[in-house]
Amino acid sequence: MARYGEVVYSFFPPLTRMVKTLVIITAGVFAVTYVLGSLPSATLQYYCWLAPVSYLGLRPYMVLHRFYIWEPVTYLFLHGGFFHIFFNLFALWMFGADLERQWGPRKFARYYFLTGVGAGVLDVLLRPSSLAPVIGCSGAIYGILLAYGVLFPNRPIYLWMIIPIKAKWFVALMGGIELLSELSGSAPGISHLAHLGGILIGFIYLRGRGLTYRAELRYHDWRRSKLKRQFDSYMRRQEKKDDSGRWIN
Repeated sequence: MARYGEVVYSFFPPLTRMVKTLVIITAGVFAVTYVLGSLPSATLQYYCWLAPVSYLGLRPYMVLHRFYIWEPVTYLFLHGGFFHIFFNLFALWMFGADLERQWGPRKFARYYFLTGVGAGVLDVLLRPSSLAPVIGCSGAIYGILLAYGVLFPNRPIYLWMIIPIKAKWFVALMGGIELLSELSGSAPGISHLAHLGGILIGFIYLRGRGLTYRAELRYHDWRRSKLKRQFDSYMRRQEKKDDSGRWIN
């Protein structure tokens, strides 16, 4: 098991079970939507249920006013093009595999959907009147990047496969770029808010787990101290008895 601060130079981590499952499902959904997108527009208009973005993409107005409560989940599996899904799944593999090996598949899956769905919910709350669909698992990916930077801060990440940078600084750089992009309004076709939402939800989760872990440590320290006092008290009582087991003054 990898430890905090360990430096690893492997470019291609093993494809772990939960990461592999997410990659297969997401790629499969993309293939289906690609096929549907190649159908004539008249067919899609007649069979409107064939248009996946119409019912599966995240539209804040529809979630709040039409109660399309499945959209903060289903939007994670839709992507707008080959490069969109390629870079998301590549990042899921490169950074998610080590997290799954550290946490186990169940905890990793819980974190993935927590950050992805949480990013979608935050987008709904901050853009309640928007009908523009948001698609892609980038919110969850940015949550994974944050966790990777927290758990493995000194591992090198190679920008453009050339420039090494520590994971913690890479995460800070990516977060700063997303914040500046959201404030400046650049790249309007990208939901920087969802990216920042994934980072925020991931930070809250990891911070909360850290506080819980420290509380557990304090509790166990208290229990050990209490047991030690009870043992010392017992030994003092034993020392006051003579060889026949009678109490002596």
